[in-house]
Amino acid sequence: MPPVSRLRSRLLAWYDVHRRDLPWRAPPGRVADPYRVWLSEVMLQQTTVPHATRYFLEFTSRWPTVVALASAADADVMAAWAGLGYYARARNLLACARAVVADHGGAFPDDEAGLRVLPGLGAYTAAAVAAIAFDRRANVVDGNVERVMARLYAVETPMPAAKGELRDRADRLVTDERPGDWAQALMDLGAMICRPRSPACLACPLSGDCAARASGAPETWPRKTAKAARPHRHGVAFVLWRGDEVALVQRPAKGLLGGMLGLPTTPWRAAPWTRIEASAHAPAAATWQSAGGVTHVFTHFSLDLDLFVAKASGAIGDFVWTPRSTALADTPSLFRKALERAFAGGI
Repeated sequence: MPPVSRLRSRLLAWYDVHRRDLPWRAPPGRVADPYRVWLSEVMLQQTTVPHATRYFLEFTSRWPTVVALASAADADVMAAWAGLGYYARARNLLACARAVVADHGGAFPDDEAGLRVLPGLGAYTAAAVAAIAFDRRANVVDGNVERVMARLYAVETPMPAAKGELRDRADRLVTDERPGDWAQALMDLGAMICRPRSPACLACPLSGDCAARASGAPETWPRKTAKAARPHRHGVAFVLWRGDEVALVQRPAKGLLGGMLGLPTTPWRAAPWTRIEASAHAPAAATWQSAGGVTHVFTHFSLDLDLFVAKASGAIGDFVWTPRSTALADTPSLFRKALERAFAGGI
């Protein structure tokens, strides 16, 4: 096993030269803003840095502090979150911001234990904020770090069973010296060098100590178990329109896409819907016409969503009548796809 001091000195020296310039990171020698660190980590949980960056810049321009975010309207935050997925995170974001203001005077707790008490902060996010924003010794392990550990030590246990071992391996490398930089250095190494495919081993500061590279096939780590087939579901969405407006509904607070504005739909199920079955779920009496469909892939299942469109006559139903351009901007990507498909058909 390579000495901890050698691994740390080589990686931190590399990081000092090659660190990524990210909008939520403090410049070298400056203290990171806990609000920006926390917000970025929540956004990055299920998306990439390029995708999250635009949302981060919009959020921090609109709500530059945790106090500002805490006072924001739920609907405004949910609409701004559209496109980042996992909308429960947006609800937790607001709950956390309000808890920081109400219970901590607008200042984030400065250690893992205090951060873990906040709504929506799991072990990873609490560790990341503690290390990066407060320079506390914390073991920050995301997918990039897991990959680096799996390759550095050629861990044969397949994922996800290997997670505990990889976390333990990572913890042995954390010290009280520059814990925030260390956490970000590992993240950057995984994102820039130790990539899932085609790792750039020749540019890696740890290549001389990497057991996976010595094997000649570093890309085969982390070891993986065979994935189960992704379930497939079917649903029908109804696009009711009048003039330049579309009828949207507020989805239930809990569940997938909870609390978001969206199109009225049938439930989503394993079997396709017949026209007669779907008509029982139509949100209003109208002349419904088939308008094709869209396919969308969620994390845990894929969905075929058939579309029916109709022109409303009069003020019918309890809807949120929304201009087309606003509907496209403020709905989750599934419904944005459906609306684009319906608009392309000429409604």
